[in-house]
Amino acid sequence: MNLVESNPSAQVSGRIDALIARYGAPHASAAELLCDDHDPDARAFRIIADDLSCTDLTYGELRTGSERFAAVLKGLGLGPGDRVATLMGKSRNYLVTLMGIWRLGAVHVPLFTAFAPPAIGLRLLGSGAKVVVCDAGQRIKLAAGEHMPADAPWRVITTGTAAQNVANDDVLTFDAAMAAAQSGLAAAAMGGDAPLIHIYTSGTTGNPKGVIVPIRALAAFHAYSEFGFGLRADDVFWCAADPGWAYGLYYTVLTTFLVGPQSLLLEGGFSAEKTYAVLAREGVTNFAAAPTVYRSLLGSGIVPPQLNLRCASSAGEPLTPEVNDWAQTALGVTVHDHYGQTEAGMLINNHHHPLVARAVVPGSMGQAMPGWKATILQDDCDEEATVGAMGRVAIDLSGSPLAWFSGYEGAADKTAEKFTADGRHYLTGDTGMVDAQGYFHFSSRDDDVIIMAGYRIGPFEVESTMATHPAVAESAAIAVPDTVRGEVLEAYVVLRPGHDASPKLARDIQQWVKTRFAAHAYPRAIHFIAAMPKTPSGKIQRFVLKQQRCQELAQGRTL
Repeated sequence: MNLVESNPSAQVSGRIDALIARYGAPHASAAELLCDDHDPDARAFRIIADDLSCTDLTYGELRTGSERFAAVLKGLGLGPGDRVATLMGKSRNYLVTLMGIWRLGAVHVPLFTAFAPPAIGLRLLGSGAKVVVCDAGQRIKLAAGEHMPADAPWRVITTGTAAQNVANDDVLTFDAAMAAAQSGLAAAAMGGDAPLIHIYTSGTTGNPKGVIVPIRALAAFHAYSEFGFGLRADDVFWCAADPGWAYGLYYTVLTTFLVGPQSLLLEGGFSAEKTYAVLAREGVTNFAAAPTVYRSLLGSGIVPPQLNLRCASSAGEPLTPEVNDWAQTALGVTVHDHYGQTEAGMLINNHHHPLVARAVVPGSMGQAMPGWKATILQDDCDEEATVGAMGRVAIDLSGSPLAWFSGYEGAADKTAEKFTADGRHYLTGDTGMVDAQGYFHFSSRDDDVIIMAGYRIGPFEVESTMATHPAVAESAAIAVPDTVRGEVLEAYVVLRPGHDASPKLARDIQQWVKTRFAAHAYPRAIHFIAAMPKTPSGKIQRFVLKQQRCQELAQGRTL
């Protein structure tokens, strides 16, 4: 018997080495790795419209379309390393745009479609984007105004028609530009260290931070796809996460292009009815979604149809026990909780792959993924905590060959906060413990980041937006428990003199955040208070407000 075949550990480490060599090669080409190496007749995605009608996109069609779009960008003067942003929903044009960006050797800047102009402008200016590709319904957000520069340094390409464009606008229409372009542009071979994605992540203080994802990070994403998802080329795969965020981009789009299953992309919004219909009709075998989706299915009261699921996974926030109490009967499988971050990809999982799978322990996020070494550091020093002791969840980089994050773009101080002084450990910013069996258990975040329906929301951006409202003197954004979303965002507000608290003013502040930051990140409740709890140095104590609010909810007080 072959030694490797009889030694699971050797098989796993050998696979990790092979992935690192493939994606870290000096002449690695993103478009070749993600598109051209596949059978041109194989289906990459089935794109399902809101009415559940569908069209298929093959790798051959993706190659031809992306060659044309790369030619469009080249014709605008762009080349390798230039930033191209997308403000697009899930669609065929979106997939072609991404592959065209990478075929040119350019860098993708994802923008979530719920963002308002200030959040969009900050990311465009911060990344130095030269082109923005947007859906017709998003075009108005890029119009010159209070939060968008009149002399914007980027060109706009819209999937809408000329009649849908803003008046006197110098924009290109996607269809017209594609019709005038030629296919055949060769794929750029930039090498494993070249940038692939320029994505932004929010924390508790300061502006959003830029993360540069190199081509070699694909090794980590591919490893998770195989070991975490247990994904196989013969799977029908559906990751329901939005690719405007890291998990959806990494593990809806890139996972598909890396492993090659037949994947689904649902254009419309979520509903329990549509989700069940798609799962059943398409014969989905491997499904991934945020806990919010599973809780919504549970709470819908719908009797599930006959399903063909082999694997189900969850990420974005801790998976609560009631999901699996229901899922094992309703879905026919146990949902596996997975843990990761924008800066790394997935790190700790309840793995599906048989070589690394272990029994799922309720409440545990599992074990470190192959290629990563997770540990718990003590709170007051950079030494490992004892088994069962609470501490800081960290990654030992000396045993993590898949690690790729080197720091935030142009933010040395924020970068320093993510590593121990000796540079050995990457600090996730979360707390937890590891038990005697090697299972990791999440406790809480060290910072105040709010996770609502799988979206990570930095309170600083919400508070900064509220601070511009003429009635708001001070504000604090907090997370409170919610049975469906996991957490919801609420805010405490101190008013300026001359303004009185009222339901109308609360609604006005909510709308202010929706239109000036993001439609998904507005406070679901506004609480007016006379003064903020603060430290002696003047820092607002969000945790005091959160404790107070949780006590009120426990006593049955909703507002």
